[in-house]
Amino acid sequence: MAATDASTGDLLFSALQRVLPTRFLSWLIFKITRIRNPAFKNAFIRFFMSRFRISLAEAEIEQVERFGSFNEFFTRALKPGARPLHEDPSALISPVDGAVSQFGTIEGGRIFQAKGQGYTAAELLGGDDLAKPFENGEFCTIYLAPNNYHRLHMPLAGTLREWVYVPGRLFSVNPATARAMPRLFARNERVVAIFDTELGPFAMVLVGAFFVGSIETVWSGLVTPPHRRGNTVSRYQPAQPVRLERGAEMGRFNMGSTVILLAPRGTLEWAAELRPALPLTMGRPIGRKLGAGQA
Repeated sequence: MAATDASTGDLLFSALQRVLPTRFLSWLIFKITRIRNPAFKNAFIRFFMSRFRISLAEAEIEQVERFGSFNEFFTRALKPGARPLHEDPSALISPVDGAVSQFGTIEGGRIFQAKGQGYTAAELLGGDDLAKPFENGEFCTIYLAPNNYHRLHMPLAGTLREWVYVPGRLFSVNPATARAMPRLFARNERVVAIFDTELGPFAMVLVGAFFVGSIETVWSGLVTPPHRRGNTVSRYQPAQPVRLERGAEMGRFNMGSTVILLAPRGTLEWAAELRPALPLTMGRPIGRKLGAGQA
């Protein structure tokens, strides 16, 4: 077994998750976060804000009482201009508020997760043909904590080619689990969106997680729940053209999770300041586009 940076606590936390009914608990959180009883949802929101030090100063709605449910608070919109997009059109922008987990080159078809941990692009995307355009390409994994803004936006303009639902587990995606759980992001439930862009095909992978009660996209609405079992990968082509501009909303998470970006070889270079654990805000440049893909 390859050496890892996982501590004993990380390994124990990972082992505990393997025996918990994570799908049931995540479904339960989905239901709880949609309770509309004013006393309950207001108390839940205030507790959460206090626990994770959340301010509503940037939100379109600043009063707890005006949210219809906890989920409306969690997936809240921000005020216009709260996340300005970087003015350089060659910049690839962060699609979310979060923190860099890992980034770099897809070497030998494998994506780096943490020391001693990795997975293949084919496993992540749900098929060898889906992974083919990203051979020796680039990836960036961004973790969204519970206190982050939880709408996802386009890092560059694109037209949806295909989207894929891959069933899986619902393990936590926090750094401790990433250090300890082999193939974490290729084991969890996820939604893969493939866009045609100026760089060629570009993938955005929305990874489900423990207590992530729902993943939704702007073109299909709610994708999960239900949290499906089995190994059947479902692939869909949009019935109508879906064109999303740079910075446009493309999806939402309920509770914290992870988004993974994949680009073809030779199409971009990552920003010099990028490093693991670097905090990001949506619209901040994370790389520079170089041109059409070579893969």
